[in-house]
Amino acid sequence: MSQQEKKEIKIELTPEVAQGKYANLAVISHGPAEFFIDMICLAPNTPQAKVQSRIIMTPENVKQLMFALQDNVKKYEAVFGEIVPRMPNNGGATPVIPFMGPNGQA
Repeated sequence: MSQQEKKEIKIELTPEVAQGKYANLAVISHGPAEFFIDMICLAPNTPQAKVQSRIIMTPENVKQLMFALQDNVKKYEAVFGEIVPRMPNNGGATPVIPFMGPNGQA
């Protein structure tokens, strides 16, 4: 097989994983060799939240993910209109990225 031919990758999606986990908050941290992305579901008026999923990626893979997300957001906005993020004032800190639905609901 030449390098130009694409190899087929079979990806298994179990029913449990296919159901997914809802997250409206992401906490991203990194070290020299990896990024940690904690996906969290934060309910209104609650003092704590549980991490739903943790993804650990290499810096190179995080950058590829960033490009893929940018591409998909452009495609989404072309069909559904501009996404206007609602960011809370957190004193200039950037470790937390909230994902809020309409009227702060999921």
